[in-house]
Amino acid sequence: MGGLLGDAYLWVKAAHVIAVIFWMAGMLMLPRFFVYHWQAAPGSAEDRAWQERERRLLRIVVNPAMVLAWVFGLLLAAHLGFAGGWLHAKLAVVLLLSAYHGMLARWRRAFAAGRYPHNERFFRITGELPAVFVIVIVVLVVIKPF
Repeated sequence: MGGLLGDAYLWVKAAHVIAVIFWMAGMLMLPRFFVYHWQAAPGSAEDRAWQERERRLLRIVVNPAMVLAWVFGLLLAAHLGFAGGWLHAKLAVVLLLSAYHGMLARWRRAFAAGRYPHNERFFRITGELPAVFVIVIVVLVVIKPF
């Protein structure tokens, strides 16, 4: 197999998919954690427990998975020569997803500081955004509409 990755292409592709699955799992879980955290009184034992759960999820799963998804994804894009409108659209959507990831980290810090940045309903609604991003990304990658 030719290209930048040669015979490693399928291994890098598998690693990318695995990293994306972990990233999305965490991105779907963290807003749900915020919903439950929002119900805890600031400064309570329950509040501190949610802070620790959120911190661990972000640092142990979500952040490393995002970095790996980007690394493996960029390797795959370089292998393909960054060709195709679908790939450019996918990268744009992944940038938006990464910005959302940054917002989740910011909201986690607000909770840790005792500030509840939004209400429970807000987190229930925004918690569905990663699913929308995934649907768009999968359609772009599988169907390659342009």
